[in-house]
Amino acid sequence: MPSGRNTSHAVNYFILLGFPSCWEIQNFLFSIFFVTYILTLFGNMAIICAVHQDHRLHTPMYILLANFSFLEICYVNSDVPNMLVNFLSRAKTISFTRCLLQLYFFFCLGTTECLFLSIMAYDRFLAICRPLHYPNIMTTKFCYSLVSLCWVYGFLWFLIPVILITQLPFCGPNVIDDFLCDLGPLLALASACVPIPGTVLICGTMSSLLIFATFFYIISSYTLVLRAVMQVPSSASRKKAFSTCSSHLAVVCLFYGSVMLTYVSPGSGQAKGMQKFTMLFYSVLTPLFNPMIYSLRNKEMKDALKKVLGGF
Repeated sequence: MPSGRNTSHAVNYFILLGFPSCWEIQNFLFSIFFVTYILTLFGNMAIICAVHQDHRLHTPMYILLANFSFLEICYVNSDVPNMLVNFLSRAKTISFTRCLLQLYFFFCLGTTECLFLSIMAYDRFLAICRPLHYPNIMTTKFCYSLVSLCWVYGFLWFLIPVILITQLPFCGPNVIDDFLCDLGPLLALASACVPIPGTVLICGTMSSLLIFATFFYIISSYTLVLRAVMQVPSSASRKKAFSTCSSHLAVVCLFYGSVMLTYVSPGSGQAKGMQKFTMLFYSVLTPLFNPMIYSLRNKEMKDALKKVLGGF
């Protein structure tokens, strides 16, 4: 394994420790996460195919869900393949450029996910609280415009922090106790060279602003939705609406619960190892659970998935 400290003035590679253990356990972890990765791809691809093939699902809610599944596929591909390679590698190195690219795409896709969850909450708010106006507002064209806005804004939001990080003086330690190039460890490595309170403040502020703004918007939307659902006279309609909203809320809680533990205050000195496992949960396990959560309590989606899976 390369030395934990680069002897040159500027760091040109990092060492991702991942999950340090003996070789046998590394192979076991590789097998577990490889199966998880394949199941994640399969589950989310199944939802995309189901929405594409079933014309009954060509509605804004399912169009958003299909795009969300595509986002999840991109998300796991930003970190899991490199993690799998590192399980089988003794060097576990990543170049400076690849590290920053991984950081950028990982955070941009995470930002896009926050925005997607927000517009999915907006869609449910309109459908349940403003049912008469819903067809006129949430048209297919407007739905795709929201999707495009999420992708564009998601890739622009974190551009400034990444540019700031490229200007930091990584001059000494180059060991990252994580399975990917994350914001907190990189800021900690740069802080070992010179104090960087301004960069830490900007990164922390932008992360917190995004997380809390979208989270409170989602919670506010679903509070209004649940209040409207409780006033629906028909028990069957009430049950169907509540089933859909509960699936969305489950995904929101899984994602935001772990994200807040990780990024609300990057570089602030969390418990050793805690950040690694909270990140593992939302970046690897949540994309695996999402297809199951969205399909188990949705009859239309279950029927469409049966048709898709029956074709294999």
